[in-house]
Amino acid sequence: MQNNKIERKHMSKIRMNTELRNKLFNKIKHTFENEETQEQQAFFQAREDVDKQYFNASELAKLVVERAYPTEDVAILRTFKKKYGQPCDVVAKDKCFYFAHSEDVDDEGQQTETKSHFDFGLFGNLNGSEYSSEDGKKFAVAYYREELKAKDLNPDIFAQQNENKDNPHKTKHVDECMKALGHTSCNYRSDDNAIGMEKTFNDQYYLDVIGTSYCRSRAIACTKDEYEAFETWRIAKANVVSKHQTWIDTITKQCDQLKIGLKAYRYLSEGIELATELGIKLDEAELIRTNSTGLTIYNPSNLASMIKGMKNKNQTREAKILARKQYEKSVN
Repeated sequence: MQNNKIERKHMSKIRMNTELRNKLFNKIKHTFENEETQEQQAFFQAREDVDKQYFNASELAKLVVERAYPTEDVAILRTFKKKYGQPCDVVAKDKCFYFAHSEDVDDEGQQTETKSHFDFGLFGNLNGSEYSSEDGKKFAVAYYREELKAKDLNPDIFAQQNENKDNPHKTKHVDECMKALGHTSCNYRSDDNAIGMEKTFNDQYYLDVIGTSYCRSRAIACTKDEYEAFETWRIAKANVVSKHQTWIDTITKQCDQLKIGLKAYRYLSEGIELATELGIKLDEAELIRTNSTGLTIYNPSNLASMIKGMKNKNQTREAKILARKQYEKSVN
């Protein structure tokens, strides 16, 4: 009990420095990120929903694609390829498709075609374009957020830099996340070279198609209801990105205010009081003990012991080791 009082007394004298501010900031931010809020739960729910939509849409895609390219035809063509080689190499695996329906009419009563590109890959575009974009990357990092955080990466970088142009800080963290996901290129059809998490994700959705040219040249007919189901799945992907952005926005706003407050505080005790007011329990002793100078400077006993050890140049090796052990014991 007496030791705790002494420690609090010493802590009240400890001035804030960059090291302590960073430690306090990171510990409080960690709490912000892990507390259950409406925004956090909405993001988690969006990820659960997209898994269901992915399952439903991929099963529907299998039905529509196999209706256009019957499995028996695919098998025959593969047999021909084995027999005749390259000239009959017309069957390919793909995970993105142009689906089209012609059930709508224009103002003159003429039948119209509605079509769009649907990419089931992890980095598939969210707006129907067949080209890669930042939106696909935003979905990927949000979907695998916990896995990337476990690798000490920043999957929230897009959300944090949402209103900023590209910059070295953003590029650095994005590149690290892309590498961890196995995304080796940002070029068109880069999924051909995918590895790791991206490959594992994409491999679930490949289907056999006839015709090795780009998917734009082979729009696959579907019904209007089927087309709308594919759109519902793609909207669910966009919702993951949107809910992730909303959640991270709330954390960013809190952290901005936290930085301002910690910068204004002169003493560690003020930072501890802030954490307490926020309902966050911090290990005060740990903050001080791991600080490079805090306890050493303000604890007279420890400081005296350290100085005495510095003065005595004729100590034996054994005596120095013993003195150091005693000092470390008094600190811990």
